[in-house]
Amino acid sequence: MMTLPQIMVAPTGARRTKADHPQLPMTPREIAQTARACQLAGAGAIHVHVRDDAGGHLLEAERYRRVMEMIAEQAPGLLVQVSTEAVGRYEPAEQIQLVRDLRPAAISIALREVAPTSADEMRAAQFYAWCAHAGIAVQHILYDAADLQRLGGMIQSGAVDGSGLSLLYVLGRYTSGQQSAPSDLDTFLTGASHLAKAPDWMVCAFGQGETECLATALRAGGKVRVGFENNLLHADGSLAPSNQSRVAAIRQIADTLPSTLHQGVAQS
Repeated sequence: MMTLPQIMVAPTGARRTKADHPQLPMTPREIAQTARACQLAGAGAIHVHVRDDAGGHLLEAERYRRVMEMIAEQAPGLLVQVSTEAVGRYEPAEQIQLVRDLRPAAISIALREVAPTSADEMRAAQFYAWCAHAGIAVQHILYDAADLQRLGGMIQSGAVDGSGLSLLYVLGRYTSGQQSAPSDLDTFLTGASHLAKAPDWMVCAFGQGETECLATALRAGGKVRVGFENNLLHADGSLAPSNQSRVAAIRQIADTLPSTLHQGVAQS
């Protein structure tokens, strides 16, 4: 399985618009230009959402292909991870069909979205197996300890391959005002310690605490996702001027870490 780079940028998300920040990229050209700027700032991958012509969230293979081609031209070598987020608009079958139609190198998908109930777990397991056969790197999005425990059960049952496991821990999704704190990571690390094989894990966080949350994850040997999808602020509370400025801030922190924490990290 693919090893994700240490820093991934998530510049757009599914909900924010230019009303939230004028530099939030929404069009294919803006996303590709942002990809290049963030690559130069130190990101090794980009987590991509695409929008329809009205700026709404979209899961459409053709729009994704267009963006991915433009990113390949603007930022060669930058890994593109495709979002399958439902945002209350898409059903699991539609999320799965997007991936089957697009066949990207990497995706992220929330366990609770692709398998809302235990009855859906067999379909999810078949999808994960298909992705593995197709060479698609799957990052499992986990929102809380219950998600992680459920995934662990699916690994034990054989529904999910526990080797080469890639996880995204979403910190503070259900806190007041969606303000994340470094301590939100503890429950995930505790839960993951019970897995038979250590996962490749990454963190994303919300609000002004994002910087310290990501720094904590890096110091613990994890990887990080940063960008305007989840947060617009620097650590001091000032508005970040661009996605690349957020990447640069995290890259600076990562570069101060001992070299032993950089094993398996793709070079930017």
